[in-house]
Amino acid sequence: MALKSKFGAKAAEGDMTAMIDMVFQLIIFFMVLINFSQDDQNQAIKLPTSELAKPAETPLENPIVLNLAFNGNIYLGAETATIAGLRPLLELEANVLKSNGKSAKDANVIIRADGNTAGGMVQELIKKCQESGYEKFALRAKEEIGQ
Repeated sequence: MALKSKFGAKAAEGDMTAMIDMVFQLIIFFMVLINFSQDDQNQAIKLPTSELAKPAETPLENPIVLNLAFNGNIYLGAETATIAGLRPLLELEANVLKSNGKSAKDANVIIRADGNTAGGMVQELIKKCQESGYEKFALRAKEEIGQ
């Protein structure tokens, strides 16, 4: 006499909706936490090395990253300008800050100058930023690891 199974030969199937939902929530969670600090860095800029350079302990508030190439071009996001033609870009950044209830004085201008850039160009860049109302500056260099 053949015994018949109560449950049949079907494989157990579960509802995968909750698992798929959880996977998408984790993906969104990690996308929000991803560090976008590399986006502000222009790979054409080769920072000078310094023994005194240390990584920033905390991120700066309201950062504006200016990449200064050795030929005098300044890269601000996707925009390119010279030191003489930088004022419209700085005013645009000031307007964005103003719409967020801040002013140019609240911004931190981060200058990433190429190692082959003349020091006078960096000084001109800082002076041009000061003329537009920016007061806080940070210079970036690559940390030199001792031998």
